[in-house]
Amino acid sequence: MSKPLSHIRVLDLTRVLAGPWCTQNLADLGAEVIKVERPGSGDETRGWGPPWLPDAAGDDGDDSGYYASTNRGKKSITVDLATEDGQAIIRRLAAESDVLVENYKVGTLARYGLGYEDLREANPKLIYCSITGFGQTGPYRHRPGYDFVFQGMGGLMSITGERDDLPGGGPQKVGIAVADITTGMYSSLAITAALAWRERSGQGQHIDMALLDCILAFGSNQAVNYLVSGKLPRRYGNAHPNAVPYQVFDSQDGQLVVAVGNDGQFAAYCDAIGRPELASDDRFAKVTGRLVNRDVLLPMLMEIMRADTTAAWLERLEAAGVPCGPINDFSQTFADPQVRERGIRVDLPLSGGGTCPAIASPMRFSASPLDHRVGPPVLGEHTEAVLGEYLGMDASELGRLRTAGVI
Repeated sequence: MSKPLSHIRVLDLTRVLAGPWCTQNLADLGAEVIKVERPGSGDETRGWGPPWLPDAAGDDGDDSGYYASTNRGKKSITVDLATEDGQAIIRRLAAESDVLVENYKVGTLARYGLGYEDLREANPKLIYCSITGFGQTGPYRHRPGYDFVFQGMGGLMSITGERDDLPGGGPQKVGIAVADITTGMYSSLAITAALAWRERSGQGQHIDMALLDCILAFGSNQAVNYLVSGKLPRRYGNAHPNAVPYQVFDSQDGQLVVAVGNDGQFAAYCDAIGRPELASDDRFAKVTGRLVNRDVLLPMLMEIMRADTTAAWLERLEAAGVPCGPINDFSQTFADPQVRERGIRVDLPLSGGGTCPAIASPMRFSASPLDHRVGPPVLGEHTEAVLGEYLGMDASELGRLRTAGVI
């Protein structure tokens, strides 16, 4: 059965994370994604190991687990964009593609004659998505930048981490490259929206995506609170600025998360911990009261929660309908029966033998379900097949280009 984007071809001129995450989403949705890489080295994340993908014998291979996490289901070709022949190949492939995604510095591809205005002449329906740190406009547009920079600049680190007055307090980055991942997600959404618009208008367009823009959008609830009130949000560690109790609690033998989001859940929580009178206390009965009086309420709750085990609390709270959960490491997460039932881990075949573990796409469709059939490609694995099939290059021409170092 056809996947949602099985009729779409994507020319992928991206590397590292934000761009490859975008194009992997499109590949998961069924698009044919042709990943263009530098001859000899390819996407730099291929070398970001250990850990390394195993080869057919089970030994360390040439590509990192990091690279594998963002490039499944794609075809890899190698093309040197700094050569005239390489630029001509990209122009011809762009003319045969629906979407082009790139994350070069502003102006780089235009210098090669591969900017949007250059390619739209041959393919007016082309959707051209540029992913950069700061966008195509503004005083910082030519600056480079990585995820860590934008977590700092975009305000995320100012609200992430323990309070300054507690041990370990201070700004903290998130444990994953959240600016990159968020930008990749917004970019794939923008591309699918542009494809829908093209169905009505018949026209392509240029999409300008910036990590700084996306990390600000990601933090909208806190940012808008500031814009409304003029008050800078604080760091609360594992607590929540607008909900109490909504944090990590120490138990008798470990820790657990309790996430009370409304007054009804608070009443159920109080019943479950054997303190129903707290829910009728005027200081704590409503959300606003619990926020204002958090420094009175939380020490009482902390003492109560330390009196029993994590497993006992989870059983009682779950029975009462109170949102809660353990704090798992990844081994515990993948052993969880819910995770196993949902089929979130998949093992994909590699062209050289062996398999690659992967996280299945979380997008679930009833009429056009997704599947995951192939792992990440070996560098240049599909060069001759793609250039031969789509551009009609014969063995002699391919040999000439290979000898010249163009492919």
